[in-house]
Amino acid sequence: MTDAGTLHAITVLGHDRPGIIAWTTDRLAGLGLNIEDSSMTLLRGHFAMTLICAGAASDEAISEALDPLSADGTLTVTVREVPHEEAPAAPGSQWVLTVHGGDRPGIVSTVVGQVAAVDGNITDLTTRLAGDLYLLVAEVSLPDGVDTAALEAAIKAAATELGVGATLRAVEADEL
Repeated sequence: MTDAGTLHAITVLGHDRPGIIAWTTDRLAGLGLNIEDSSMTLLRGHFAMTLICAGAASDEAISEALDPLSADGTLTVTVREVPHEEAPAAPGSQWVLTVHGGDRPGIVSTVVGQVAAVDGNITDLTTRLAGDLYLLVAEVSLPDGVDTAALEAAIKAAATELGVGATLRAVEADEL
């Protein structure tokens, strides 16, 4: 994190088109903002981007600079100040949860509910639907002392009830 002023959370959501990232980041750089964290993806043809930027620009100045992005009504842009918080090193152990199978409601809530039940934290989650095949990949941080064999058994049992497969595996140090 830089000491360059205020932190801003900026989201851009809507219909995808080429150049959104280049145009947005150019305007932010022009305001002297540093992108400290970001996530950008396509969700079923819709663009979704979240940025955490640091700099002296106000929320109003950032919104004004990004207004042309939403002028045609196909994208929505939000800007809000967020507090400075150091991202603590993840305590405990790091795991990857993978779920795959036929699509149906409740897959995410049921499976990640098993992680929440042991005070685990989902630090990243991606899902994709390809035809009728549903895929979930999550990065999971588990507190020290969690019985990972019991958690894996609970996840597999929940997945079986849903008619999908699931695996939980430790992240190797070189994967980080």
